[in-house]
Amino acid sequence: MTVMTDPNIPDPDGFYAELLGAHDGLSDDESAALNARLILILANHIGDRAVLTAALAAASKGDAR
Repeated sequence: MTVMTDPNIPDPDGFYAELLGAHDGLSDDESAALNARLILILANHIGDRAVLTAALAAASKGDAR
């Protein structure tokens, strides 16, 4: 299973700024918890176990962009 790692969202810089903004004012623990919740929400949305496994492998290898 191949995971798309090339940019595929409209206005990626805007999304990145929004993501950073969601962490404004949070402690390190709160920020980690936000990231964990976001990962689980997005994983649930994807729903395909093979895609999720491939994404974990890509992120572990540093292939995620």
